[in-house]
Amino acid sequence: MRILLSPFAFIYGSIVQMRQLGYKMQLLRSSRFDVPTIVVGNLSTGGAGKSPHIEYLIRLLEPYINVAVLSRGYKRKTEGFRMVEPDNTALEVGDEPLQFKRKYPSVPVAVGERRAYAIPQIIYRYPDIQTILLDDAFQHLAVQPYKNVLITEYKRPYTKDYLLPVGNLREWRDGAMRADIIVVSKCPIDMQTTEKQQFIRDIQPLEHQKVFFSYYDYGAPYHIFTPSVKTEIDAETDVLLVTGIARVDYLVEHLSKRVKSVTTLAFEDHRVFTNYDVAHVKTLFDQMQGRKKVILTTEKDATRLELHKPYIADNQLNIFAIPVEVKFLFGEQEAFDNTIKNALLDFKI
Repeated sequence: MRILLSPFAFIYGSIVQMRQLGYKMQLLRSSRFDVPTIVVGNLSTGGAGKSPHIEYLIRLLEPYINVAVLSRGYKRKTEGFRMVEPDNTALEVGDEPLQFKRKYPSVPVAVGERRAYAIPQIIYRYPDIQTILLDDAFQHLAVQPYKNVLITEYKRPYTKDYLLPVGNLREWRDGAMRADIIVVSKCPIDMQTTEKQQFIRDIQPLEHQKVFFSYYDYGAPYHIFTPSVKTEIDAETDVLLVTGIARVDYLVEHLSKRVKSVTTLAFEDHRVFTNYDVAHVKTLFDQMQGRKKVILTTEKDATRLELHKPYIADNQLNIFAIPVEVKFLFGEQEAFDNTIKNALLDFKI
């Protein structure tokens, strides 16, 4: 199949390369701003863990400086620039931007397909903004970022992937040369130093590039409509896991070590759940025989399940979201934090 699809991958890669060359030769316009912009993106089509790393940067920077987040608002039903409000829906602003705003209400969050237009809009509305985090903008060359953070997944590193449609790469592997920081995400918590060294050899970082390794630390699940209500999961718990994310294996592996059983109902990434989908969740949950059973989902999926709040409430489906935080391996969290902080301190207009 890869052999059959390789001509299409070559054509796709050539188009991408021509576009990149257009920006490099200044045939296409690229904007730079007086406020430092930090891109968090990847080379592949989703699932690497950009959103949890955006949240990590928010928690890192918000206590010290005024930070904003800009996303394109993937799969929203609206167009153009708009600020995200907590009472918006996922259809209006996208699931990830809505998640950011609700978890960090004091942080300005905006959506806009044209980042070069959206950034001045944010600065106009919030003139005291000191840093803007650009979600999933590694290929958005219309903006020259101050720093590029490239996320690549432990089980699916870009170094072993192929261009679309053969693989999942959005551009050639050498696009990683634009990164200032490379984070290998979703690593096993017991990852060995030998694996780390092998990854670094495969990546072959340039002299200015720094490589870090992160993993997910999952918290106590909370009710998607009443976050103050939490539930405990243990060896007696049967879980129905409902997701619409690109990669669910890391979460399933985490749960499988802690609960009695995991039944997965996995949809495509950013699934806009239908009435049938939610009814199917109820059917599967009713069929589960365990004495202690629970429906779990991700925080991103919770924003889309919320669209069916009346049905979920009427049928007493208690759905809990499992929160996640990024942490760094090999005692390198401070080094990562300092890399970001020092870069911002060094910013010059």
